[in-house]
Amino acid sequence: MGRVTGSWLSGPQIGSPDSIEYRGADLGLPQSGPGSLATGWTRVLGLLIDWVLAYGLSLLFTPLSSPYLGTIVLGVWFAIGVLAVSVFGFTPGQFVAGMRVMRVDLGADRATAEVTGQTSPAAVGIVRAVARQVLIVFLVPALINDYNGRALHDRATGTALIRTR
Repeated sequence: MGRVTGSWLSGPQIGSPDSIEYRGADLGLPQSGPGSLATGWTRVLGLLIDWVLAYGLSLLFTPLSSPYLGTIVLGVWFAIGVLAVSVFGFTPGQFVAGMRVMRVDLGADRATAEVTGQTSPAAVGIVRAVARQVLIVFLVPALINDYNGRALHDRATGTALIRTR
């Protein structure tokens, strides 16, 4: 009974997770250390830092009693995410947490070369950065993960959040 229940509760499986040695192996990423996929808690830490930063910046030009403060914080967070990821490849929170956004749609050979420093990382670009942020705003795509631990917004934009240290 548990096996039948688990099959529909666990959701659809993308690919065959049983044939993969570790998270990120099919993307050409290392198992651990710099270049490996970031963990969920590290991602949450980066997001928390970005939200606190956006809240602080919003308070510089919006009174605390404003009924629009939440919307302004969301807008500032959105702008920080798009600008920072498209220019630097990471948000301030991701930088502090030791992560960066990397394109993985170029193939495993290119991802391995980028991680090992043989080639310069491919820029995420403004279009992918906007698409990532739009999907994260809806929150649900960030909560749906595949067998690699990549969230839906990363899968949709061909990116992954990797560790830098």
